[in-house]
Amino acid sequence: QVQLVESGGGLVQAGGSLRLSCTASGRTFPFYTMGWFRQAPGKEREFVAAISPGGKSTYYTDSVKGRFTISRDNGKNTEYLQMNSLKPEDTAVYYCAANRKPIPSSGNGIDYWGKGTLVTVSS
Repeated sequence: QVQLVESGGGLVQAGGSLRLSCTASGRTFPFYTMGWFRQAPGKEREFVAAISPGGKSTYYTDSVKGRFTISRDNGKNTEYLQMNSLKPEDTAVYYCAANRKPIPSSGNGIDYWGKGTLVTVSS
């Protein structure tokens, strides 16, 4: 069983930056594909980014390309999401995800989820 704990959310003005962190329990973190999803009020869950177990491959949804960067530190069992040039439409609860297989953009069938951290971007 893997527990995921997100941190780093908060309130920021448009154009600002935040860095989210997700720390995993256990020793299997290096073997998991990690990702971030988000869910805005009244909207469906949306894939944001994913990173391969070794960190060499990254994937982003089009709306965050060039603004967000996903990374991981396997020695610290932690993944990160650096979010720059934030926009009001980035406001959402951000969820960390861990999967033994590549992360599906639908989010269906993912092995483990964090409880989420709220990001609010004011205009």
